[in-house]
Amino acid sequence: MNTSHTQIVLLGTGNPNPDPHHSGPSLAIVVADTPYLIDFGPGVVRQAAALTPRYGGSLAALEAKNLKRAFLTHLHSDHTIGYPDLILTPWVLGRDEPLEVYGPLGTRKLTDHLLKAYQEDIEYRLNGLEPANDRGWQVNVSEFEAGVIYTDQNIMVEAFHVRHGTWPNAFGFRFTTPDRVIIISGDTAPCENLRKFSRGADILIHEVYYHQAFARMDPFWQAYHASHHTSTLELGKLAQEVQPGLLVTYHTLYWGGTDAEILAEIGAEYSGKVIVGEDLQII
Repeated sequence: MNTSHTQIVLLGTGNPNPDPHHSGPSLAIVVADTPYLIDFGPGVVRQAAALTPRYGGSLAALEAKNLKRAFLTHLHSDHTIGYPDLILTPWVLGRDEPLEVYGPLGTRKLTDHLLKAYQEDIEYRLNGLEPANDRGWQVNVSEFEAGVIYTDQNIMVEAFHVRHGTWPNAFGFRFTTPDRVIIISGDTAPCENLRKFSRGADILIHEVYYHQAFARMDPFWQAYHASHHTSTLELGKLAQEVQPGLLVTYHTLYWGGTDAEILAEIGAEYSGKVIVGEDLQII
């Protein structure tokens, strides 16, 4: 494996709510100037661009043409609405090889439909007055089950099932790089696999909702969120058990709460270091 330092970039820490301060769920792990995207919520390419030298940032690795590998936790729309952007914009800006996407069952079908939907655009860019290369728009899809799904000189990626309501194919990821073990929960309620795979992790990036607001909801929505997501108190208990080096929240459902209130609720159960993730934060 390459020995370069690992960086985690929170591109979007939001959820389906159209919060202008929290873009759709997406993050990147950067090793040896190579970005690996996880999920592609709305705005993913522009969020990456915001951190590049062209727009005042320092991460040239996140230039659009370099966005070539992506991993998808599940097929909920808030995690995939940025997919056509990820396919087409980097191609228009110079990506000259197919996008490599690793996703659960259904990802190939989604991809085929998107390419069909944009067929007129693709054909014009190939054959019209603004010709582009004939490779960068293509997508190589690998649909995975649980287990090791990807390795190269920088990383190893292991997928594991999580409990997101009745979704049959919702996954978390364990990324192992030369200097970090990083767990990404995806969307999930508390489950044994997260305990199993999070033990010994340097960084646990986990979704969360504000418990105090949850307690005021009607029973229908309480049942829904309890079966699909993880509360601050539940996350604190999980972290206290598995003891990550750093806990980072994302896909945060604030429901009127604040960062301080989120941290206080997690801190009631967990004594370790916690960060409430922010868009464009680099760890």
